[in-house]
Amino acid sequence: MAIGTDFSVAANGDIRYEGAAHGATGAGYYTVIEFHRWLQNLADDASASGDDLLDITDGTPTERSTDNIITLYSPYNIDAEASEHLYDGSIIQDGGDEIWDGVVNYGIEGIHIELIQDGALIANDFWNTIPFGGSLKGLNRDVTAGISHRFMVLVRTSGADIDGRRLLGINREFGYTYGEFPIAGSNRGNNVLALTHASDLNNATIEATVSGWTTIANLKEGYSAIDVDGNGSNEYYYSKWNKDTYTINQFYERMKWLTRRGSISTVYGLSGEIFRGITHEIVVDAPTGTFVEPEEVTWATGSGQLLAIDSVTAGTKMWIQLLTGVPPVNDQVISGAAATATVNVTVTERTLSKPFAGASTGSAIIGSYGFGIEASDLSASDKLFDLTNTLKVPPNNVTFTVYGLVSGEDRVLVGPEAGGVLDEDQLTVDGSHTGGQATLTVNEDIPGDTPSTGTVRVWNGDTFSRVTYTSRAGKVFSGCTGLPACSEGDSVFISYIDKLADATSASFTGVYQSNRSLFIRVRDGAATPIKTFETTGTLGSSGGSSTAIRTSDA
Repeated sequence: MAIGTDFSVAANGDIRYEGAAHGATGAGYYTVIEFHRWLQNLADDASASGDDLLDITDGTPTERSTDNIITLYSPYNIDAEASEHLYDGSIIQDGGDEIWDGVVNYGIEGIHIELIQDGALIANDFWNTIPFGGSLKGLNRDVTAGISHRFMVLVRTSGADIDGRRLLGINREFGYTYGEFPIAGSNRGNNVLALTHASDLNNATIEATVSGWTTIANLKEGYSAIDVDGNGSNEYYYSKWNKDTYTINQFYERMKWLTRRGSISTVYGLSGEIFRGITHEIVVDAPTGTFVEPEEVTWATGSGQLLAIDSVTAGTKMWIQLLTGVPPVNDQVISGAAATATVNVTVTERTLSKPFAGASTGSAIIGSYGFGIEASDLSASDKLFDLTNTLKVPPNNVTFTVYGLVSGEDRVLVGPEAGGVLDEDQLTVDGSHTGGQATLTVNEDIPGDTPSTGTVRVWNGDTFSRVTYTSRAGKVFSGCTGLPACSEGDSVFISYIDKLADATSASFTGVYQSNRSLFIRVRDGAATPIKTFETTGTLGSSGGSSTAIRTSDA
């Protein structure tokens, strides 16, 4: 359609679009230079006609600075709908108090682009259209030139820039790779985005299925202590996700689903569509009041969402997602709803991952900065980065299982092996214990593959007492129950499995460090007695197992 058919000029200077709507047959789109030429052509007419009330008797409607920068002189103006049908540059009007700037995306055809402005999505993403009977087409694309979209966005109104004319382009189509591209402050003319995507081979599950994985949950939105590397000392993250019974790749898909285009989920108090993760780490001092994880925080030149702080009442560091404005600087006060803290010199910008959780290899996750998952959900193939940006690799947790048991009848003992028999002298008591204490100290370092909770056997002068513990570190078993009186040098061994069977199998899990030789004993003297079963086994890099042979002793 001709531009004169699609646009009208009223006597009061209102220039309005009158053509077909987006996606409809015949919808019209014109470059800003075409728009300028059309108005100037009307302005040199002897007299106005039809709905284009502009001629030689009227003031000059437009001025061209370049083919991409056009100024409308008062009273001439466009409205939001008219702006949606112009592209390839900027329109300046109302004496510079209102500006639409051009945006051009260099990317593949069919990509769906969203824009975040002033901390929120621009709701009317008119630049993504679906023509009748077709697939998504970016407005004013030029496939030959590699351009997927060209359009204009309002960046200044009522004499004030909207968030410093900052825009953030994102693409989050489920099943495809995610991306983002910032415009730090739009200029007159065209401002470039470079958003593209490709099929994500690790995101092949349909949305309807992933939407049902509701038991994947964040156990802590905020500063979270996790011992990912299994060294007995916690590191800190801004989350503690539980993947429940799902695979690590399914967990990754759920993270993408939560933050996909069209998400109605809330993540850290933000719409899933605009949640990005930590953008800045800030050293603070002089805290007052109590911060809440998460909450909006503000300062003189911007705002952000508090994702974590190392103490809600006495914080020295906080981690935020920048929402509007610019990051705070030294001595600026950051305020929450009921707390404040002052920037202490250092503000560190952190690199974002897209999606926010990191990347999936299909069988392992490579986490983004500060993104935490509970340790029991991780394998030795996974990699996380804590809030100091230090790589943490989980230990190789392996399981040894004894099969072929009768629940309620079989007594199972798995301990260390030496020379084909039970190694009763694996460890020795350090000093004297009068009995009943909560801690047991041994002379040797407790092996690193020892279960974090479990049982040991301690010589009491006559036999080996069964002792439970709830934690262990260095040379000390803590949280002990059943500790007998014992003396310096008395024998101690770890009973990796030491129980009456309550199922058809029994197992323990430890951290693989090197092959561990095991001695296995199963006895049943109850209703269906068997001859004592004894064998040896190995806890290797993939775990191990043994199956009891049930030879009747009836």
